[in-house]
Amino acid sequence: MELPVMPPVSPMLAKSVADIPPGMQYEAKWDGFRAIVFRDGDEVELGSRTGKPLTRYFPEVVEAVRAQLPERCVVDGEIVIAHDGRLHFEELLERIHPAASRVRTLAERTPASLVAFDLLALDGEAVDQRPLTERRDALAAALAGARPPVHLAPATTSLETARTWFSQYEGAGLDGIVAKPLDQPYRPGERTMFKVKHARTADCVVAGYREHKSGPVVGSLLLGLYDADGTLQHVGVCASFPMARRRELVEELAPLRPDDLTGHPWAAWAEEDAQAASRLPGAVSRWTGKKDLSWVPLRPERVIEVAYDHMEGTRFRHTTQFRRWRPDRTPDTCTYEQLDEPVSYDLGELLQ
Repeated sequence: MELPVMPPVSPMLAKSVADIPPGMQYEAKWDGFRAIVFRDGDEVELGSRTGKPLTRYFPEVVEAVRAQLPERCVVDGEIVIAHDGRLHFEELLERIHPAASRVRTLAERTPASLVAFDLLALDGEAVDQRPLTERRDALAAALAGARPPVHLAPATTSLETARTWFSQYEGAGLDGIVAKPLDQPYRPGERTMFKVKHARTADCVVAGYREHKSGPVVGSLLLGLYDADGTLQHVGVCASFPMARRRELVEELAPLRPDDLTGHPWAAWAEEDAQAASRLPGAVSRWTGKKDLSWVPLRPERVIEVAYDHMEGTRFRHTTQFRRWRPDRTPDTCTYEQLDEPVSYDLGELLQ
């Protein structure tokens, strides 16, 4: 592979802001795997945000790149899985699998798509130092004939349209809005764009914690919500505490530590059948492989309020942020019914 921009490339990033800034280009914030796509003839590499290749996990995307992208190019985009009118991030996670046969089966069952939103090189020329407006025009021309599973990300310079997208797109599983300065070159690894994400709060049961990697202090609190059947489902974690607070939490939560797991709602976390039926905190991470995911159980008696952006199925998509303890709430009132339900939006209206 010989391209004017060679892998690995760290993608340009965005910093969080509270409101959508004026005077920029606006796009949806896609909830998928960020990918820098390198094509030199038949040679294709899909580079991840960390620089590690995603190529082997998405053979159908590689095939689509060969069929539809320019012969020699470097494109920034997002790999997503979309069906039934919305994005499905958890199905992307299933692709990170060591067995090639499993990857091929999933590629046929739930094929992924590529949403392209920036251009770094075209033919034999690097264009990454050109203003965004020029890169966007060149990308739109290069993908003028694109068809699914390759898509040009919709973009607008209208602040009013961006605000409408911010409210509409969430119902299709998107993550918010990204705002990009119009005259800016591509700056790998720098947070020079802006992102506005949805923010909500929920009251959750604390039913355990994981220790911090640095030692026997609280790393993250394990959160639960009761489903319609009265089962406490593991929905995510709350982290980002100062180190002093992590030490204090160990002492504060010590009276809730049971002598054994008998009666704990997640007592069966190590059983394979239980993992298949529910999302329990001992499940092996596809990303970390052998990472220690052991946890300290707590009697599910305390409630905290956390901030979250959005749900992926029955779980919080990202790590939640601590807001406050809720001694006025009882654990049985912490159900899925409290969560805001975004208005449904058919992703097919966006990915044409």
